[in-house]
Amino acid sequence: MDYQLEIKQVVDYPRCRIYREFIRSLMADKDLHVNGSSYLFYYMILCSYVNFRSSYQRMDGVSYLVGAGEWICKTSELSDWFRTRFQHQAISILEHLQKQNYISYTKLGHGNLIKFMIRGWKKHNTALDYNCPCLKDGGFFFFPVSAVHELISDGRCSEIDVILDLWIHAIYNDEQVQGSDIGPVVYFRNYTGNPLISYSDLSLRWGISKSTVSRFLNKFQEKGYLSLINFTGTHGSVIYLCSYLSTMFNISDIMIDKEEVSMIFKIPVHITDDTVSDNNTINESQIDLSEISQGSSVSNHSSSVSKIHILYVVRKTAQILAAQGVSCCECPLTQYKLSPLSDCREDIIRYSLKLGCPDMQTVYQFELTLSSEHAPEGRLTQTTVINERG
Repeated sequence: MDYQLEIKQVVDYPRCRIYREFIRSLMADKDLHVNGSSYLFYYMILCSYVNFRSSYQRMDGVSYLVGAGEWICKTSELSDWFRTRFQHQAISILEHLQKQNYISYTKLGHGNLIKFMIRGWKKHNTALDYNCPCLKDGGFFFFPVSAVHELISDGRCSEIDVILDLWIHAIYNDEQVQGSDIGPVVYFRNYTGNPLISYSDLSLRWGISKSTVSRFLNKFQEKGYLSLINFTGTHGSVIYLCSYLSTMFNISDIMIDKEEVSMIFKIPVHITDDTVSDNNTINESQIDLSEISQGSSVSNHSSSVSKIHILYVVRKTAQILAAQGVSCCECPLTQYKLSPLSDCREDIIRYSLKLGCPDMQTVYQFELTLSSEHAPEGRLTQTTVINERG
Protein backbone atom coordinates (compact mmCIF):
# COMPACT_ATOMS: atom_id res chain seq x y z
CA MET A 1 0.00 0.00 0.00
CA ASP A 2 1.27 3.47 -0.89
CA TYR A 3 1.12 6.36 1.56
CA GLN A 4 1.53 10.08 1.15
CA LEU A 5 3.44 11.80 3.95
CA GLU A 6 2.73 15.44 4.79
CA ILE A 7 4.99 17.18 7.30
CA LYS A 8 3.59 19.97 9.45
CA GLN A 9 5.15 21.77 12.37
CA VAL A 10 2.80 23.11 15.03
CA VAL A 11 3.34 26.79 15.87
CA ASP A 12 2.27 26.69 19.52
CA TYR A 13 4.38 23.69 20.52
CA PRO A 14 6.19 24.70 23.75
CA ARG A 15 9.41 22.84 22.91
CA CYS A 16 11.75 22.74 19.94
CA ARG A 17 13.77 19.75 18.77
CA ILE A 18 17.50 20.58 18.70
CA TYR A 19 19.95 18.23 17.02
CA ARG A 20 23.33 17.85 18.70
CA GLU A 21 25.06 17.74 15.33
CA PHE A 22 23.75 21.24 14.59
CA ILE A 23 25.09 22.54 17.92
CA ARG A 24 28.47 20.95 17.21
CA SER A 25 28.60 22.64 13.81
CA LEU A 26 28.00 26.03 15.46
CA MET A 27 30.68 25.29 18.05
CA ALA A 28 33.13 24.44 15.26
CA ASP A 29 32.38 27.59 13.23
CA LYS A 30 34.98 29.96 14.66
CA ASP A 31 33.87 32.71 12.30
CA LEU A 32 30.74 33.15 14.42
CA HIS A 33 31.31 35.33 17.47
CA VAL A 34 30.10 34.49 20.98
CA ASN A 35 30.76 37.84 22.65
CA GLY A 36 27.29 38.47 24.00
CA SER A 37 25.55 38.49 27.35
CA SER A 38 22.35 36.53 26.72
CA TYR A 39 23.98 33.13 27.52
CA LEU A 40 21.62 31.24 25.20
CA PHE A 41 24.46 29.54 23.33
CA TYR A 42 26.24 28.53 26.54
CA TYR A 43 23.08 27.03 28.00
CA MET A 44 22.35 25.20 24.75
CA ILE A 45 25.84 23.66 24.80
CA LEU A 46 25.31 22.31 28.30
CA CYS A 47 21.94 20.86 27.28
CA SER A 48 23.55 19.13 24.31
CA TYR A 49 26.04 17.26 26.51
CA VAL A 50 23.88 16.02 29.39
CA ASN A 51 22.73 12.40 29.57
CA PHE A 52 19.24 11.27 28.64
CA ARG A 53 19.77 8.16 30.81
CA SER A 54 22.13 7.31 33.64
CA SER A 55 25.64 6.08 32.91
CA TYR A 56 29.01 5.68 34.57
CA GLN A 57 31.73 8.16 33.66
CA ARG A 58 35.34 7.47 34.62
CA MET A 59 37.40 10.61 35.16
CA ASP A 60 40.94 10.76 36.60
CA GLY A 61 40.71 7.17 37.79
CA VAL A 62 37.40 7.63 39.60
CA SER A 63 34.07 6.25 38.37
CA TYR A 64 31.10 8.62 38.72
CA LEU A 65 27.40 7.86 38.28
CA VAL A 66 25.90 10.49 35.99
CA GLY A 67 22.11 10.67 35.91
CA ALA A 68 19.70 11.92 33.25
CA GLY A 69 20.13 15.66 32.75
CA GLU A 70 23.68 15.59 34.18
CA TRP A 71 27.23 15.46 32.86
CA ILE A 72 30.83 15.62 34.09
CA CYS A 73 33.63 17.31 32.19
CA LYS A 74 37.03 18.82 32.78
CA THR A 75 37.20 22.54 33.45
CA SER A 76 39.50 22.88 30.45
CA GLU A 77 36.86 21.24 28.23
CA LEU A 78 34.25 23.66 29.48
CA SER A 79 36.52 26.56 28.61
CA ASP A 80 36.99 25.16 25.10
CA TRP A 81 33.22 24.80 24.61
CA PHE A 82 32.57 28.37 25.72
CA ARG A 83 35.61 29.77 23.86
CA THR A 84 36.94 31.53 26.94
CA ARG A 85 40.61 32.39 27.34
CA PHE A 86 40.71 31.44 31.02
CA GLN A 87 38.95 28.68 32.93
CA HIS A 88 37.62 31.04 35.59
CA GLN A 89 35.65 32.84 32.84
CA ALA A 90 33.89 29.57 32.00
CA ILE A 91 33.11 29.06 35.69
CA SER A 92 31.61 32.56 35.87
CA ILE A 93 29.23 31.60 33.04
CA LEU A 94 28.10 28.60 35.08
CA GLU A 95 27.67 30.88 38.09
CA HIS A 96 25.38 33.17 36.11
CA LEU A 97 23.26 30.29 34.77
CA GLN A 98 23.01 28.84 38.28
CA LYS A 99 21.83 32.18 39.69
CA GLN A 100 19.17 32.25 36.96
CA ASN A 101 18.08 28.76 38.12
CA TYR A 102 18.83 27.10 34.77
CA ILE A 103 21.53 24.76 36.09
CA SER A 104 23.29 23.63 39.23
CA TYR A 105 26.93 22.57 39.35
CA THR A 106 29.60 21.31 41.72
CA LYS A 107 33.37 21.10 41.51
CA LEU A 108 35.02 17.70 41.82
CA GLY A 109 38.57 16.39 41.74
CA HIS A 110 40.16 19.41 43.46
CA GLY A 111 38.38 21.78 41.10
CA ASN A 112 39.58 20.10 37.91
CA LEU A 113 36.19 18.53 37.17
CA ILE A 114 32.74 20.08 36.84
CA LYS A 115 29.51 18.14 37.34
CA PHE A 116 26.50 20.10 36.13
CA MET A 117 22.78 19.39 36.01
CA ILE A 118 20.08 20.97 33.85
CA ARG A 119 17.17 21.97 36.05
CA GLY A 120 13.80 20.76 34.79
CA TRP A 121 15.42 18.41 32.27
CA LYS A 122 12.90 15.61 32.87
CA LYS A 123 10.02 18.04 32.35
CA HIS A 124 10.91 18.46 28.67
CA ASN A 125 12.87 15.28 27.89
CA THR A 126 12.21 11.61 28.52
CA ALA A 127 14.63 10.08 31.03
CA LEU A 128 15.28 6.38 30.43
CA ASP A 129 15.54 4.09 33.46
CA TYR A 130 18.55 1.95 32.52
CA ASN A 131 22.29 2.58 32.52
CA CYS A 132 24.05 2.93 29.19
CA PRO A 133 26.55 5.37 27.63
CA CYS A 134 24.92 8.29 25.81
CA LEU A 135 26.10 9.63 22.47
CA LYS A 136 27.11 13.29 22.57
CA ASP A 137 27.36 14.06 18.85
CA GLY A 138 24.14 12.49 17.56
CA GLY A 139 20.42 12.51 18.23
CA PHE A 140 18.41 15.41 19.58
CA PHE A 141 16.94 16.90 22.72
CA PHE A 142 13.94 19.13 23.39
CA PHE A 143 14.53 22.74 24.36
CA PRO A 144 11.78 24.90 25.93
CA VAL A 145 10.84 27.93 23.84
CA SER A 146 10.14 29.92 27.01
CA ALA A 147 13.82 29.64 27.99
CA VAL A 148 14.78 31.21 24.67
CA HIS A 149 12.66 34.30 25.35
CA GLU A 150 14.06 34.62 28.87
CA LEU A 151 17.70 34.31 27.84
CA ILE A 152 17.36 36.51 24.74
CA SER A 153 15.93 39.32 26.86
CA ASP A 154 18.67 38.91 29.47
CA GLY A 155 21.33 40.83 27.54
CA ARG A 156 23.00 41.59 24.23
CA CYS A 157 22.88 38.68 21.79
CA SER A 158 25.98 37.33 20.11
CA GLU A 159 25.98 36.11 16.51
CA ILE A 160 25.45 32.49 17.57
CA ASP A 161 22.67 33.53 19.97
CA VAL A 162 20.90 35.18 17.03
CA ILE A 163 21.25 32.07 14.85
CA LEU A 164 19.82 29.89 17.62
CA ASP A 165 16.93 32.30 18.14
CA LEU A 166 16.13 32.21 14.41
CA TRP A 167 16.46 28.43 14.27
CA ILE A 168 14.15 27.79 17.22
CA HIS A 169 11.50 30.11 15.78
CA ALA A 170 11.48 28.57 12.29
CA ILE A 171 8.13 27.20 11.10
CA TYR A 172 7.60 24.90 8.14
CA ASN A 173 4.34 24.03 6.38
CA ASP A 174 1.91 25.40 8.94
CA GLU A 175 -1.29 26.83 7.52
CA GLN A 176 -1.40 29.39 10.34
CA VAL A 177 1.81 31.09 9.15
CA GLN A 178 2.08 32.83 5.79
CA GLY A 179 4.92 31.68 3.57
CA SER A 180 5.72 28.57 5.61
CA ASP A 181 4.46 26.32 2.81
CA ILE A 182 7.32 27.30 0.50
CA GLY A 183 10.10 26.92 3.07
CA PRO A 184 11.09 27.12 6.76
CA VAL A 185 10.31 30.72 7.67
CA VAL A 186 11.25 32.53 10.88
CA TYR A 187 8.12 33.47 12.84
CA PHE A 188 8.36 34.89 16.36
CA ARG A 189 4.93 33.67 17.45
CA ASN A 190 3.20 37.04 17.72
CA TYR A 191 -0.14 35.39 16.84
CA THR A 192 -0.57 37.40 13.64
CA GLY A 193 0.43 34.57 11.31
CA ASN A 194 2.64 37.04 9.42
CA PRO A 195 6.43 36.47 9.60
CA LEU A 196 7.30 39.89 8.16
CA ILE A 197 9.49 41.71 10.68
CA SER A 198 11.41 44.98 10.72
CA TYR A 199 15.02 45.59 11.69
CA SER A 200 13.73 47.84 14.49
CA ASP A 201 11.88 44.92 16.07
CA LEU A 202 14.90 42.66 15.71
CA SER A 203 17.13 45.35 17.19
CA LEU A 204 14.89 45.59 20.24
CA ARG A 205 14.65 41.81 20.55
CA TRP A 206 18.39 41.12 20.37
CA GLY A 207 19.65 44.20 22.21
CA ILE A 208 21.76 45.44 19.30
CA SER A 209 21.59 48.33 16.85
CA LYS A 210 19.74 48.17 13.52
CA SER A 211 23.03 48.42 11.64
CA THR A 212 24.33 45.43 13.61
CA VAL A 213 21.15 43.51 12.79
CA SER A 214 21.76 44.20 9.10
CA ARG A 215 25.41 43.16 9.39
CA PHE A 216 24.53 39.94 11.24
CA LEU A 217 21.83 38.87 8.77
CA ASN A 218 23.93 39.66 5.70
CA LYS A 219 26.83 37.70 7.18
CA PHE A 220 24.60 34.71 7.91
CA GLN A 221 23.27 34.84 4.36
CA GLU A 222 26.78 34.86 2.91
CA LYS A 223 27.69 31.86 5.09
CA GLY A 224 24.61 29.95 3.92
CA TYR A 225 22.66 29.93 7.18
CA LEU A 226 19.63 31.79 5.83
CA SER A 227 17.97 33.49 2.88
CA LEU A 228 17.10 37.10 3.63
CA ILE A 229 14.37 38.80 1.63
CA ASN A 230 14.12 42.54 2.23
CA PHE A 231 11.22 44.56 0.87
CA THR A 232 11.09 48.28 0.29
CA GLY A 233 9.27 50.78 2.44
CA THR A 234 7.64 49.62 5.65
CA HIS A 235 6.88 46.08 4.51
CA GLY A 236 9.75 44.57 6.52
CA SER A 237 11.79 41.45 5.85
CA VAL A 238 11.23 37.71 5.65
CA ILE A 239 13.88 35.25 6.82
CA TYR A 240 14.06 31.68 5.52
CA LEU A 241 16.54 29.19 6.97
CA CYS A 242 18.90 27.12 4.85
CA SER A 243 19.69 23.46 5.69
CA TYR A 244 16.74 23.43 8.10
CA LEU A 245 14.73 20.73 6.36
CA SER A 246 17.71 18.43 5.86
CA THR A 247 18.64 18.78 9.53
CA MET A 248 15.20 18.60 11.11
CA PHE A 249 13.33 16.27 8.74
CA ASN A 250 16.07 14.60 6.67
CA ILE A 251 14.53 15.84 3.41
CA SER A 252 15.92 17.99 0.62
CA ASP A 253 16.20 21.70 1.28
CA ILE A 254 14.21 24.17 -0.82
CA MET A 255 15.50 27.08 -2.86
CA ILE A 256 13.64 30.28 -1.98
CA ASP A 257 12.54 32.61 -4.77
CA LYS A 258 11.87 36.25 -3.89
CA GLU A 259 9.08 36.64 -6.44
CA GLU A 260 7.34 33.54 -5.11
CA VAL A 261 7.55 34.95 -1.59
CA SER A 262 6.13 38.23 -2.88
CA MET A 263 3.17 36.35 -4.31
CA ILE A 264 2.43 34.84 -0.91
CA PHE A 265 2.60 38.17 0.94
CA LYS A 266 1.26 40.27 -1.96
CA ILE A 267 4.27 42.58 -1.80
CA PRO A 268 5.43 44.54 -4.87
CA VAL A 269 8.35 43.18 -6.87
CA HIS A 270 10.48 45.80 -8.61
CA ILE A 271 11.00 45.01 -12.28
CA THR A 272 14.05 46.61 -13.87
CA ASP A 273 15.69 46.21 -17.24
CA ASP A 274 18.28 43.94 -15.61
CA THR A 275 15.69 41.57 -14.15
CA VAL A 276 13.88 41.40 -17.47
CA SER A 277 17.05 40.62 -19.42
CA ASP A 278 18.03 37.90 -16.93
CA ASN A 279 14.76 36.02 -17.38
CA ASN A 280 14.73 34.63 -20.93
CA THR A 281 14.15 30.95 -20.21
CA ILE A 282 11.07 30.88 -22.49
CA ASN A 283 11.20 32.04 -26.09
CA GLU A 284 8.87 34.82 -27.09
CA SER A 285 7.44 32.54 -29.80
CA GLN A 286 6.02 30.27 -27.08
CA ILE A 287 3.89 33.07 -25.61
CA ASP A 288 0.66 34.07 -27.35
CA LEU A 289 -0.38 37.63 -26.51
CA SER A 290 -2.69 38.09 -29.49
CA GLU A 291 -5.76 38.72 -27.33
CA ILE A 292 -4.08 41.52 -25.37
CA SER A 293 -3.88 45.08 -26.61
CA GLN A 294 -0.28 46.00 -25.92
CA GLY A 295 1.05 49.42 -25.07
CA SER A 296 4.64 50.51 -25.18
CA SER A 297 4.62 51.59 -21.53
CA VAL A 298 2.58 51.57 -18.35
CA SER A 299 0.50 54.71 -18.13
CA ASN A 300 -0.51 56.53 -14.97
CA HIS A 301 -4.08 56.65 -16.23
CA SER A 302 -4.36 53.31 -17.97
CA SER A 303 -4.41 49.68 -17.00
CA SER A 304 -2.10 48.67 -19.84
CA VAL A 305 1.15 46.84 -19.11
CA SER A 306 4.15 46.92 -21.41
CA LYS A 307 4.81 43.85 -23.52
CA ILE A 308 8.28 43.33 -22.07
CA HIS A 309 6.84 43.22 -18.56
CA ILE A 310 4.05 40.86 -19.58
CA LEU A 311 6.67 38.51 -21.01
CA TYR A 312 8.65 38.75 -17.78
CA VAL A 313 5.58 37.92 -15.67
CA VAL A 314 4.75 34.87 -17.79
CA ARG A 315 8.33 33.59 -17.64
CA LYS A 316 8.58 34.11 -13.89
CA THR A 317 5.23 32.38 -13.36
CA ALA A 318 6.47 29.43 -15.43
CA GLN A 319 9.60 29.18 -13.28
CA ILE A 320 7.52 29.11 -10.10
CA LEU A 321 5.10 26.52 -11.50
CA ALA A 322 8.01 24.34 -12.59
CA ALA A 323 9.41 24.47 -9.06
CA GLN A 324 5.98 23.43 -7.77
CA GLY A 325 5.92 20.33 -9.99
CA VAL A 326 4.19 21.46 -13.21
CA SER A 327 6.52 19.62 -15.57
CA CYS A 328 5.09 21.26 -18.71
CA CYS A 329 6.82 24.49 -17.70
CA GLU A 330 10.19 22.79 -18.22
CA CYS A 331 9.37 21.72 -21.78
CA PRO A 332 10.68 23.97 -24.61
CA LEU A 333 7.59 23.14 -26.71
CA THR A 334 5.00 24.33 -24.18
CA GLN A 335 2.74 27.11 -25.42
CA TYR A 336 1.47 29.91 -23.16
CA LYS A 337 -1.65 31.92 -23.96
CA LEU A 338 -2.61 35.01 -22.00
CA SER A 339 -6.12 36.46 -22.16
CA PRO A 340 -7.56 39.48 -20.31
CA LEU A 341 -10.46 38.97 -17.91
CA SER A 342 -13.44 41.29 -17.90
CA ASP A 343 -13.46 42.37 -14.25
CA CYS A 344 -10.25 44.42 -14.38
CA ARG A 345 -9.99 47.78 -12.67
CA GLU A 346 -7.72 50.68 -13.48
CA ASP A 347 -5.22 49.68 -10.79
CA ILE A 348 -5.69 45.88 -10.93
CA ILE A 349 -5.39 43.77 -14.07
CA ARG A 350 -6.46 40.14 -14.22
CA TYR A 351 -5.40 37.63 -16.85
CA SER A 352 -6.20 34.04 -17.70
CA LEU A 353 -3.05 32.03 -18.43
CA LYS A 354 -3.38 28.74 -20.30
CA LEU A 355 -0.39 26.52 -20.93
CA GLY A 356 0.00 23.14 -22.56
CA CYS A 357 1.40 21.16 -25.48
CA PRO A 358 1.43 22.71 -28.99
CA ASP A 359 -1.87 21.00 -29.83
CA MET A 360 -3.30 22.39 -26.54
CA GLN A 361 -4.93 19.04 -25.78
CA THR A 362 -3.50 18.99 -22.26
CA VAL A 363 -4.11 22.41 -20.72
CA TYR A 364 -3.37 23.95 -17.34
CA GLN A 365 -5.25 27.14 -16.55
CA PHE A 366 -4.26 29.79 -14.03
CA GLU A 367 -5.46 33.22 -13.07
CA LEU A 368 -2.94 36.05 -12.67
CA THR A 369 -3.69 39.30 -10.89
CA LEU A 370 -1.31 42.20 -11.51
CA SER A 371 -1.24 45.67 -10.05
CA SER A 372 1.10 48.54 -10.91
CA GLU A 373 2.34 50.97 -8.30
CA HIS A 374 3.52 54.47 -9.14
CA ALA A 375 6.25 56.38 -7.40
CA PRO A 376 5.60 59.93 -6.13
CA GLU A 377 6.22 63.04 -8.22
CA GLY A 378 4.84 61.36 -11.31
CA ARG A 379 7.81 58.99 -11.71
CA LEU A 380 6.77 55.49 -12.71
CA THR A 381 8.01 52.51 -10.72
CA GLN A 382 7.59 49.21 -12.54
CA THR A 383 6.34 46.96 -9.76
CA THR A 384 4.08 43.99 -10.10
CA VAL A 385 2.17 41.93 -7.57
CA ILE A 386 1.36 38.47 -8.88
CA ASN A 387 -1.47 36.52 -7.31
CA GLU A 388 -1.57 33.06 -8.84
CA ARG A 389 -4.49 30.67 -8.66
CA GLY A 390 -4.82 27.35 -10.42
